[in-house]
Amino acid sequence: MLNYIFLIISAAVLLAAVRMLKGPGSADRIVALDTITTIISSLLVVLALFLRNNIYLDISFVFAALSFTGVVVIARYLEGRA
Repeated sequence: MLNYIFLIISAAVLLAAVRMLKGPGSADRIVALDTITTIISSLLVVLALFLRNNIYLDISFVFAALSFTGVVVIARYLEGRA
């Protein structure tokens, strides 16, 4: 069961990475990067459920908060550049 979840999540990360590399604009690349970090955060939550270890939930929360902050900073930078 866990193998199938990892396979699906890996496919989603791969598709988002392709969009990030091929994205026609900077905004598309930022959205793809945000999607990748959201998928990785959800992977950490699934890992916490299966391993019954709460530390992965804490790591997921911190990772999501840092990801959100990074995306906001990059978006403001791109807004000022436009």
